[in-house]
Amino acid sequence: MKKFLLLISMALVAMTSAWAVTDGQKYEPVNDIKLVNMWILDRVHTPNEFNASPLSQGTYARMATLNNGVVYVSRSGAQLAITEAGDSILQCVIYRFDANTGERLADLPLWLDGAPYGTSDAASLSANNIGCDHFGHMWIAPYSSNAQTTQKLYSVDMETGNLTLVAALDKAEAAEVRIDYIDLVGDITREEAMCTIMGMGSQVATVFRWQADVDGDFEGGFEGDIYIDITNFYPETVTQWGYAPYVKICLGEDEETLYSGDLFWLDGFQSAPALYDFTGETVTTFESVMTENPALVPEAGTNGVSEFSLDGRNFIVYSMAQYSGDGHGCQANICELGEGMMLDGMQKYWQIPADSLGKVSDSGTRIHCLNTQKTIDAEGFEEITLLTYKCYNGIGVYKIGKNVKGGDPEPPAIVGDVNGDGSVDIADVNAVINVILGSEEASKYAGRADVNKDGTVDIADVNAIINIILGN
Repeated sequence: MKKFLLLISMALVAMTSAWAVTDGQKYEPVNDIKLVNMWILDRVHTPNEFNASPLSQGTYARMATLNNGVVYVSRSGAQLAITEAGDSILQCVIYRFDANTGERLADLPLWLDGAPYGTSDAASLSANNIGCDHFGHMWIAPYSSNAQTTQKLYSVDMETGNLTLVAALDKAEAAEVRIDYIDLVGDITREEAMCTIMGMGSQVATVFRWQADVDGDFEGGFEGDIYIDITNFYPETVTQWGYAPYVKICLGEDEETLYSGDLFWLDGFQSAPALYDFTGETVTTFESVMTENPALVPEAGTNGVSEFSLDGRNFIVYSMAQYSGDGHGCQANICELGEGMMLDGMQKYWQIPADSLGKVSDSGTRIHCLNTQKTIDAEGFEEITLLTYKCYNGIGVYKIGKNVKGGDPEPPAIVGDVNGDGSVDIADVNAVINVILGSEEASKYAGRADVNKDGTVDIADVNAIINIILGN
């Protein structure tokens, strides 16, 4: 038997099979609302698979978004391309993953006017922003340096990767201000609804806002002005946003104000997320949270916030810390907001992942993407899909709702008991071999085929079972 098992190991030594796994955490329901992790690809749970993915190849894959069951990650300067004129271009690419399974789908290279979209330098960040409007249109935006007088916005054909310029948004007298990230609500085509776009200035207190009515052009969204300077911050010692600040626009409460963006979250490098109105005044900040529950106050140096509603409850999702956080490596809190959608009195539900995405420097990217989409399941229950993505550390998709299903069951009581029959023997070896050969799906064994828990089902797992059988 021993010789037979060793021969199997030698025959399979060059074969591997990577598969999507979950964070392995059990999240207890809160107020009858459940949270499950559908899949994760990160430095903590799947280090080998993450290191082999394009998300680990440099720090230019900075933002991600959700749309119709697919996760899209934009990568500036992803691949070398040659134009018809013979120039070398680092073409931007969108990486795609199935939102439910984590399966990597075909990449989508980007094109503009028939040529590869990008520059000769990936650091130009030609695809620094990615998102979807509320009518299913995908968009890409480069970062706008302090030498550029406009912030460009492109629509993306999700089948071909062709870009179309939507607008070159004028920065007016603040042309010297750098914009790293933008957000928008409504319809970028302005065919079915208005559109509001916002961006925050880097290392200043400036906030930009552009609006266009149906069939209209973009104009200044601050009562005709393109930008305002904020004077109220939390903490009060902060006087400007620092590098890579982030704005998240809130949807209005009725049809008239749905896409007007009259309320928005602003999150700077040294400041915590704060809700502002279109006059630049704060509506709610973490000041009261600091008194009520200081453990919920995010650490400085990370930018990322979103919100959603579920069954009449209002929630905020916000990044707790960067990779260098004190016990909070690239994690986000999910909290129910207090009365009137205030931070005062908010209740923490969960922190995701419970054990981090990773703690590896992304060279100061700072941004932590948090995106949600609401759907109705087959039984009529509201369901939230939540995407968390931290550049150079990892990505994960969670489901939130009263009826959500998914995630791994409790870990097996016996390590190596792949088939779950209560013993570790040759049947478990054969089960792992079948997964490696592709004759069975790893998901059939609910995480048990990855015996050594390195995120990959391969010969190492066969050897691990053999050692258990032999008593080594």
